[in-house]
Amino acid sequence: MKKILIANRGEIALRIMRSAKEMGIATVAVYSEADRTALHVQYADEAICIGPAASNQSYLLRHKIIEACKVSGADAIHPGYGFLSENAEFARQVVAAGITFIGPTPEAMEVMGNKLSAKAAALKYNIPMVPGTEEAITDVEEAKNRAVEVGFPILIKAAAGGGGKGMRIVDKVEDFLEQMQLAVSEATSAFGDGAVFIERYVSSPRHIEIQVLGDMHGNIVHLFERECSVQRRHQKVIEEAPSSVLTPEIRAKMGKCAVDVARAVNYVGAGTVEFILDENLDFFFLEMNTRLQVEHPVTEMITGLDLVKEQIKIARAEALSFTQEDLKINGHAIELRVYAEDPANNFLPDIGTLATYKTPKGNGVRVDDGFEQGMEIPIYYDPMIAKLITFGATRTEAIERMVRAISEYEITGIQTTLGFGKFVMLHEAFRSGNFDTHFVSKYYQPKSEIAMDEYEALIAAVIAVQALNKQTASSIAVESLSANHWRKNRLYK
Repeated sequence: MKKILIANRGEIALRIMRSAKEMGIATVAVYSEADRTALHVQYADEAICIGPAASNQSYLLRHKIIEACKVSGADAIHPGYGFLSENAEFARQVVAAGITFIGPTPEAMEVMGNKLSAKAAALKYNIPMVPGTEEAITDVEEAKNRAVEVGFPILIKAAAGGGGKGMRIVDKVEDFLEQMQLAVSEATSAFGDGAVFIERYVSSPRHIEIQVLGDMHGNIVHLFERECSVQRRHQKVIEEAPSSVLTPEIRAKMGKCAVDVARAVNYVGAGTVEFILDENLDFFFLEMNTRLQVEHPVTEMITGLDLVKEQIKIARAEALSFTQEDLKINGHAIELRVYAEDPANNFLPDIGTLATYKTPKGNGVRVDDGFEQGMEIPIYYDPMIAKLITFGATRTEAIERMVRAISEYEITGIQTTLGFGKFVMLHEAFRSGNFDTHFVSKYYQPKSEIAMDEYEALIAAVIAVQALNKQTASSIAVESLSANHWRKNRLYK
């Protein structure tokens, strides 16, 4: 393997390229017209434009990426995460073209890409499951009766996809039909598959996932857990490794279950088995992600392994160079996803130019990013700017380093999740480890930076200026405020 094409963009493309470079492997970037000057394009040995800005006209076009791979003479394709990383048909086409796909087999992707078939595979090894239905709902009345048996509240979930789409919590039987129709509609719209199933709703869940690696020789190991319970809109914002609540006994049991789930589909490569942990520390299988996770750096920090290098070695048919007994947890790591989002406005994306962009440095601080000062945040893709990771000998040290790193991180021109990250790090619930996936709704209730009386005074000022000069009033009023686009929009309403 002498040359790899990275079928992705931004920080993950750069992160893969750096590991490849250390292994003496040349890299090829693909990019959309919006990413012509992106850092991953500048860093790669070669770069090929594959289409317009919209991802469905560039990064999601399977044939364009395979064509670029052939033109460049690359031996392999690394999909990163997102885009085509869990697309079984893409993996199948890559292999059919005589190109190595750095990831699992298409068959494993297909099984684990559907929550119902994933549950069926996991059941072969008696993996704990949340009580519910094991098949897609076809008979509404029968499903309603099953929901009553399981006990309300229950959760209706889409069989395909993720990210909280096609998911509905139902508190009482009278709401079941309406909520199921909404879930089916959303699942159909988001994934092209309206299949849904039901599970008992765990009221105080923690989201725990186990990193696994499997080679082509039947060796599968787990690299311990990541705690991913601080979420917004069912999507992760802060992750850490290890979890503050797992005992060695529970960790060993979860690890074995994760390895068994991977073994159920003869898994090859890096993957993540996700579990839900209830208030009694009982765990249940959720799903498996058949790719590298966004939060993989925290696992790297506590194990000393480079997961991208391991992926490449596995794709080259090399056997794992270590056993489960060789792996040990060293220290504690925390990751904050630095999004271009406004936490004060329900974490809605914010766009603009990085007027100031200075990253933190120092002992135990790692920043995986794909931007530099003066660049614009594109509206076409995920709004993540960077991943800020801190490492310490203890959880307390990792938290304190994160607080320091956030204070050093300078970003102006857009709203970000840095302030939210600092709020979490300083909150007693997080510091004590006594929190769950409802952390944001329980504790984060930000107040507008402008007090109501001040806001009303600004509105009055706008009206007064408009009376004097209708032509320039709006621009003057808006420029007198901060760069918060949400607030600007409110002045126009």
